[in-house]
Amino acid sequence: MLMEQLEKEMRVCMLCPRACGVNRQAGELGLCGQSDEIRAARAALHMWEEPCISGSKGSGAVFFTGCGLQCVYCQNRSIAVQGRGSVISVERLAEIFLRLQEKGANNINLVTACQFVPQVITAIERARRSGLRLPIVYNSSGYESLHTIQMLEGYVDVYLPDLKYRDTEVSRRYSHAPDYFEKAASVITEMVRQTGEMCFTDEATGSLRLGIDAYQERSGQGEDLLMTKGVIVRHLLLPGCLEDAKEIVAWLLSSFGERIFISLMNQYTPMADSCAYPQLHTKVSEQDYQALVSHAISLGIENGFIQEGESARESFIPSFDGTGILERV
Repeated sequence: MLMEQLEKEMRVCMLCPRACGVNRQAGELGLCGQSDEIRAARAALHMWEEPCISGSKGSGAVFFTGCGLQCVYCQNRSIAVQGRGSVISVERLAEIFLRLQEKGANNINLVTACQFVPQVITAIERARRSGLRLPIVYNSSGYESLHTIQMLEGYVDVYLPDLKYRDTEVSRRYSHAPDYFEKAASVITEMVRQTGEMCFTDEATGSLRLGIDAYQERSGQGEDLLMTKGVIVRHLLLPGCLEDAKEIVAWLLSSFGERIFISLMNQYTPMADSCAYPQLHTKVSEQDYQALVSHAISLGIENGFIQEGESARESFIPSFDGTGILERV
């Protein structure tokens, strides 16, 4: 990205719908808690994404500090809200991408990078000039400005957004964002436009580019196929929010059909910081999660992921100890 544009974005920050407009270049902090200095808390191979993202070798996940949404139940609260992470340069970030490629990562997975999108784009450009060839995955809350997602066209290959809420009262209560659905629906529509038809490659050979029909056939035979272009929309079922979740699934199907994957997640983990919200004190019941899955199947959804077993535990939250950030990955 041209330095002039980077500086402009940081002088009056409008990267997320909070539109706080602060001068991050002058050291002011946005509602995300960040200035224009890149902060990140972990860069390592990550095995806990959807199968077509992690594969057998892992996704090269870079966890960025800060978040403009700041949900009251955030599972990554130590970095999203409390600010854990180390300051790194654009040059160091580009080097991290290349090191993850050397480690055998299937892709570069940008986790909650909205607040640093201009710097990330610059790092991608630098890394590509130095030999980065992996697909770029943009892993986000879904709460970004349309302008931010438009800036990413040509840089991101796979979008991995959340669609957290349909109900404005629920989004107001848990994320202080009554406009969440309006904003997320807009950016997800843009993500689908940018990526077009989903494409996959065989992890073992890396030489095949397959469409969705081939993916469905070959993944059913146990082969590891990786998404190289497309959109996976995640929804984390929250306690007491089954009806809202059903509306989200129905909206995704009616809006995008089989052009996207839908990932239904049951890994909500009660956190101490959500104590002011009694409904969030318990895990999602197996009965509610199965009701959501059954609803998705009844609507005819075929391109989807579900979680099985005991995934709602804190051990699934990575250790944000600075791995891979300041030293060689």
